[in-house]
Amino acid sequence: MASSSRVQSPAKRLLTELQSYQSDPNDALLELGPIDDDELMHWRAVMKGVPGTAYEGGRWALDIHIPNTYPLAPPTIRFITPICHPNVDFKTGEICLDLLKTSWTPAYTITTTMTSIHQLLTSAEPDSPLNVDIAQLFRQEDYVGAEALIRFYTETERWQGGPRS
Repeated sequence: MASSSRVQSPAKRLLTELQSYQSDPNDALLELGPIDDDELMHWRAVMKGVPGTAYEGGRWALDIHIPNTYPLAPPTIRFITPICHPNVDFKTGEICLDLLKTSWTPAYTITTTMTSIHQLLTSAEPDSPLNVDIAQLFRQEDYVGAEALIRFYTETERWQGGPRS
C-alpha cells in the first residue's frame, strides 16, 4: 500500500503543475492551462516566437491531450496553428521530439515540455523531418530561403485568438 501512496494521481499532479505555472509563468507562453474548467486532461497553450529568429512575432496555439497514465506516459501535443518547421507536420501539427515519445520520464512537466518545444524552434533537426520542404532548405544550407519561408508563414499563419477569460 505504501508504494501506491507515492504515485500521484494525474489530476492532482496537473493541478499542482497548473498552480506552479500560474505563480511563475513561462516567458515562452502567452497561456497554458485546461481548455475549460470541466476538462483537466485537455489543455491548450499559446506559444510566442523566439526573439531574434525568423519565428519572432509569431504566436501558435497548441493542443495538449493528457493521458490517464500521466505522468508515466507523455502528453500528446500538436500545433493547432500551422507552423513552418522541419520537425512539425504543417498539416497535422504533429511534433517530432524524442521527449514526447521515447525520452519521456515522469520528471517532466507540461511546462518543461512546452519549454522544450519552444527550444525546438531554434534547433531544427532536418535529418528527421515531418516537413520535408523546409528540411530540404536546411539540408541544402539555404538558410536565407528557409528563413524567408519561416517568416512568411509566421506572419500569415499567426494565431489570432486572445487569452481566455
